[in-house]
Amino acid sequence: MKRSYLFLVPAIVLDSCGGGTNSKGDLASLKKQRAELDAKIQEMEKGNKEKSGKVTPVLVTKVEPTTFNAFIEVQSQVTGDEVVNATARNQGTINRILVQVGQQVRQGQVIATLDAAIQDNQIKAMEPQIELAKTVYEKTQKLWEQNIGTEVQLLTAKATLENLQKQKAVLQSTRDLNNIIAPISGTVDFVSMKVGDASTMPTAYIRIVNTSKLKAEANLGENYLGKVNVGDKATLIFPDASDSLQLKVSYVAKAVDAMSRAFQVQVRLSNDKKLHPNMSCIMRISNYEKKDAIVIPVSVIQKTAEGEMVYVVDGETARAVTIKTGRNSNGKVEVLDGLKPGDQLVVAGFEDLDNGQKVTIQ
Repeated sequence: MKRSYLFLVPAIVLDSCGGGTNSKGDLASLKKQRAELDAKIQEMEKGNKEKSGKVTPVLVTKVEPTTFNAFIEVQSQVTGDEVVNATARNQGTINRILVQVGQQVRQGQVIATLDAAIQDNQIKAMEPQIELAKTVYEKTQKLWEQNIGTEVQLLTAKATLENLQKQKAVLQSTRDLNNIIAPISGTVDFVSMKVGDASTMPTAYIRIVNTSKLKAEANLGENYLGKVNVGDKATLIFPDASDSLQLKVSYVAKAVDAMSRAFQVQVRLSNDKKLHPNMSCIMRISNYEKKDAIVIPVSVIQKTAEGEMVYVVDGETARAVTIKTGRNSNGKVEVLDGLKPGDQLVVAGFEDLDNGQKVTIQ
């Protein structure tokens, strides 16, 4: 045990000597760092003094109460309440198209036909049979009125005629299925089929739009849910037509689509010949209005640890003012607290300002 202590003492002494050398090096390093920091601090203080004596040119605007309108702007499209693709009700080959794009049609009008030669021949072949049965029935009836023949003969002749007439009616109904008719009254918007097409082809249809029942539809993100209501003012802007319409929101969906995370908004349109389905327009929905509001540009607001801040000019100095904002729209924001009418709001030159810095208004 004594031998162990003899060996340990020199080691401890050596370690202590080494630690002293490191402490001297650290002290010198810290002194050097402190000298560098002192130099930087002096330089910054000098810059601040120079800056505080500097006069910064700024532009200001006088804060005045005004009517603030907030709106939501979204791309929309004109559609029809009644947009129908008229298709064939029977199998066959299209042999006639009786309408063209832009033509007005009425409900029930024949707009195209299929080849019906077989049904036409069947109906034509029945006509002589019907004429014969009719003649037989009429003669049998006259004989019966003269007490000639039997009642069974009369009833048989009548039944034969009626049966043939019913067969013809069935054939005629089948024949009528070869007519493609307009399900609604409106305007032919698109003709996809052509002569020679099979009626079963997916492209064999004629699109008809009722232009008297048009609407503008738009999809808004779910963050706007609850911020748009039926009756809100809506402006529809048609860039291509250089025109706009002042209307109201007529429908707001109550649920958000699970896939797009958006909900639909509609504006009913009046019967206007200038409007057509699939036209694009900008829907501007006014969902907030306040009179005598303090409104400033969003661009002059600076974010700080204390909140949102702007500069106003008091005499010849700039003063930082913390504000509370409300709704914003189209680059403008409503100020709920912090500014008052008559304040000189700095709108240009505020980027390099400090609180209390001297300014000159240009």
